Amino acid sequence: MLPETTEYATLPEIFAAYWPILAGSFLVSLIATPVCRWFALRKGIVDRPDDWLKPHKKPVPYLGGLAVFLGWAAGVGLALLMFESVKGTTPEPRGAPSLDHGMMIGILVAVSAAMLLGLFDDLRLASAKFKLAAQIAIGVFLIIVGVGHDSILIVLRSPGIRIYDIEPWLVVAYSVPVTLFITLGACNATNLIDGMDGLCSGVLGIIAAGFLVIAVHLHLWGDWHPWDVQRVVLSLAMLGAALGFLPFNRNPAKIFMGDAGSLVLGLNVAILLLLFAKQSALRWLLGSLMVFGLPLADMVLTLVRRWRSQRPLMQGDRSHFYDQLVDRGLPVRKVVRISYALAAAFALFGCASIVLRTRYVLLVYFLVGASLAIVVKRFKMVRADVPDDHAPHDA
Repeated sequence: MLPETTEYATLPEIFAAYWPILAGSFLVSLIATPVCRWFALRKGIVDRPDDWLKPHKKPVPYLGGLAVFLGWAAGVGLALLMFESVKGTTPEPRGAPSLDHGMMIGILVAVSAAMLLGLFDDLRLASAKFKLAAQIAIGVFLIIVGVGHDSILIVLRSPGIRIYDIEPWLVVAYSVPVTLFITLGACNATNLIDGMDGLCSGVLGIIAAGFLVIAVHLHLWGDWHPWDVQRVVLSLAMLGAALGFLPFNRNPAKIFMGDAGSLVLGLNVAILLLLFAKQSALRWLLGSLMVFGLPLADMVLTLVRRWRSQRPLMQGDRSHFYDQLVDRGLPVRKVVRISYALAAAFALFGCASIVLRTRYVLLVYFLVGASLAIVVKRFKMVRADVPDDHAPHDA
C-alpha cells in the first residue's frame, strides 16, 4: 500500500507510481500468449482459411484473446492491490492515488463477461442476436456499477444546457441509450478492425498510448479524483496487454486474438470514453474519440459501403479500408504499417485537446473529417459492388 503522504505532481513521480501496472500487464500477456497457443493447438481451437474473409494459408490457433484478457486483468488486479479504496464521488486531496474499488471490480466483471462472450463466438457457440443482447446486458451492468450512469450530462453540456434539479433516476434513464451507443460502437469498431495480422493489437496499443497521454494530463492538472487514477490504470493495462500479445500476432501470425480479444479491448475503450465524459469539459470526450478515430472511421466506411452495395450491415465482407489497400496490390505488412501511422496521426490529433479549447477541437474534427471524405472519394473506397449470393453470411 502506498503511503498517503506521497504526492505525485510530476511525470517521474507518476511513472514511479504506475509502472508496475504496465510491466505486469505486459509480462502476463507475453507469457500467457504462447501458453494459450499451445493449448489451442492441442485442443484444435483454430481459425481455418476460406480464401475470402480468411485468406491465411493454414489454420491459426485462437485463444489469443484469453492472453490479452489475462494481461489486462493483471494490470487492473495490481492496481487494486497497490492503491487504497475510496468512493468515487468527490475529488480527493492530492496525495497517493486511490481507486473506487467497487467500480473497478465491476469493470473487471464486465470485461470478463465480454471475454467469455467473445470466446463463445470464436467457438461458434454464440449467434449474432445473442452477441448483441449480451453486449447490451454488459452495457447496462456498467451503468449499475457507476460507469456511464450520467453520460447524458456530457450531451447536455455541449450546447450549454445546465440541469440542477433533475431527479437522479431520470439522469440514469436518459444516460442508458448514450452509454449503450458508446459501448456497442466501441466494441464493434474494434472487432471490425481485427482482420489482419498484427493490425488490431498494434492499432489498439497506439490508441491506448493516446488515451494514456490525455489521462496523465488530467491526473497532473485536474482534481485528483479516483476517475483520474482509473483512466491511467485502464490505459496502462490495455497498452501492456496489447504490446505483450503483438509479437506473436505480427505477420505471419502465430495466434489470433479472435472476438475474445477484440471485445476485451473494445469494451476497455468504451469504459475509458465514458470515464473521459465525466470531465466537465466536452473537449476531453472529443479528444478521446479522435484518438479512437481509425476504428471509428473504418466502421463508418464499412457500413456505408455495405449499404451502397445492398448487403446486410452485419454480413462480413472485404469492404474495410485495409482490405481495399491489399486489393490494390499493397503487401499485408505495408498495409499494417500504414494503419499504425494513421492510428498515430489520429492519436496526435486527439491529444491536441490538451492544448486546444473546445471550439478549436471542433475545428480539428471538421478538418480531419473533410480530409478523410476527400481521400475516400478520391480513391473510390465506398463504391457499390454487386451483391454476391454465394458470399459467406457471418459478420
